[in-house]
Amino acid sequence: MSWGKLLQPDLILHGPILKLTPAMLQQHQLKGLVLDVDETLVPIRMSEVSAELLPWVNEIRQVATLWLVSNNISENRIQRIAKTLDLPYITGAAKPSRRKLRRAVEAMGLPIEQVAMVGDRLFTDVLAGNRLGLFTILVEAMVNPNEAAKRSPLHALEVRLSQALGASFLPDMPDK
Repeated sequence: MSWGKLLQPDLILHGPILKLTPAMLQQHQLKGLVLDVDETLVPIRMSEVSAELLPWVNEIRQVATLWLVSNNISENRIQRIAKTLDLPYITGAAKPSRRKLRRAVEAMGLPIEQVAMVGDRLFTDVLAGNRLGLFTILVEAMVNPNEAAKRSPLHALEVRLSQALGASFLPDMPDK
């Protein structure tokens, strides 16, 4: 598989994860979500979830099984977030490695084609999900407003590099 295809999300949300709806999951026949944590669910260095996140999780869990899979090695921080959301979790995933993603998918007991990897990064979340054959959803990062300037250049560089490798970020993208 080419780098362009490996870095190509199946769905791009032009907004944070909170814009992902049960109807979108049903439209793509998704029954499970592997969720990145840092900057997908909470800004990095924060341990508290936003007031909007818990109702979103409760709404989504009505139609999908959820697992947190984070590259972060801070067991205490990720555990605190997972406990608040009442979700199972895995830390130290080393994405784009597929090993711990596969463990979460196996724990869901769902076929791989019914599970999506949701994250804010192309070279970790999307790449790992595509390597495993998951549906991939790229969301805009949830960043601490005080650190937004630090994140933007890195994200822009990832997008430009992915495009140079053949990925397309047009609104109407074909499925894999």
